[in-house]
Amino acid sequence: MTVTRFAPSPTGHLHVGNIRTALHNFLLAKQAGGRFLLRIDDTDAARSREEYVEAIRADLAWLGLDAEGEERQSARFAIYEEAFARLEAEGRVYPCWETPRELELGRKVLLGRGLPPIYDRAALALSEDEKAAKIAAGDLPHWRFMLERDEPIEWIDGIRGPQKFDAAQVSDPVIRRADGSWLYMLPSVIDDIAMGVTQILRGEDHVSNTATQVQMFTALGAPVPAFAHEALLVGSEGKLSKRLGSLGLAELREVGIEPQALVALLGRLGTSDPVDASLGLEELAASFDLSRFGRAPARFDEAELERVNAAVVHALPFEAVRARLPEGMDGAAWEAVRPNLARVAEVQDWWQVVTGPVAVPDLTDEDRAFCAQAADVLASLEWDEGVWKALTAALKEATDRKGKALFLPLRQALTGMDHGPDMASLLPLIGREAAAERLAAASSPA
Repeated sequence: MTVTRFAPSPTGHLHVGNIRTALHNFLLAKQAGGRFLLRIDDTDAARSREEYVEAIRADLAWLGLDAEGEERQSARFAIYEEAFARLEAEGRVYPCWETPRELELGRKVLLGRGLPPIYDRAALALSEDEKAAKIAAGDLPHWRFMLERDEPIEWIDGIRGPQKFDAAQVSDPVIRRADGSWLYMLPSVIDDIAMGVTQILRGEDHVSNTATQVQMFTALGAPVPAFAHEALLVGSEGKLSKRLGSLGLAELREVGIEPQALVALLGRLGTSDPVDASLGLEELAASFDLSRFGRAPARFDEAELERVNAAVVHALPFEAVRARLPEGMDGAAWEAVRPNLARVAEVQDWWQVVTGPVAVPDLTDEDRAFCAQAADVLASLEWDEGVWKALTAALKEATDRKGKALFLPLRQALTGMDHGPDMASLLPLIGREAAAERLAAASSPA
């Protein structure tokens, strides 16, 4: 069974890049009839916050990305210790005492010699007595994972194709700090093994991490998952921006973006497939295919998100928005104003047009007289769903007005605006009495 995971650190709110990763892992699992899991990578106790854990869960729920299981790294330290002890016994992890300054100096020396700036494993030359003396003096080590350098690291990437790294050109990664806390690399592998993760889909900035983690899986006697690394998001200007890097779901919800709009856009972002606002999670999952992803940066355009959002709003049924509409607004009113909305919250402004009051327009003498005539005609008409058509037909015949000269003064008088929803749908909502009052007000001298 295909098993994917989303593994955020609760050190802040999710942004659009995180959400895209979560969504694509969800779609990858569902396309294969598999499982999507959530793992909270909260080994960094100093920066992790419970409020961010709750926010992550809420964001995923808002988008409909329901995980079929959840793990927290902070509850799994005993598992890490067991695996660490095993690797230490097998000589695959080793203690080091170099300071950051010493490491930086060593890198500069190697670069100056035209050599790759990788760790030289100097700590392996220390005797057991020297190590014991350092520890006795309170100088505790950090720990590195020892890479096997006599064979290349290879895998077939689901997006990037064949990948090959020379292990001799890669530094042994630090996996544990001197205070005993864990870095990302090893716990992630241990958890992926324990959780049965079969496919890891993440950003291309993790490619070098994958090169070392491939050997960690092997060292722990586990099969290596299938890896795929997708291009990172860039903004519409063609480069990464601080805004894009921090654009969170809370902000998007606040400005009225629908979850369906975000899913529809991010689900196809990075592929050559067109964005379709009507496609939900089920449809996107059915067509999800890693081979459709390109290597070029995936361009996230907020203007496109706005266009997709408007298309989503235009298709929302009354029942889906009933709880978000002004009191007294029914399905007919929603159907009337929906085509003019970019966000559901804008419905309040259009409902104000229905319920009034509206601004009295500044009309010419001819248009004021025309509105007075319209009030008289309206009083004689049957009030039903066809009243707008009947009103304009009668006025056209009586005045020879047509086009803009016929419709615009009436719209201005009845709504206080030059544009808006179809008047055939809007006028019955306004009501006979209010319509008569508005036409009378528009026909009076300013």
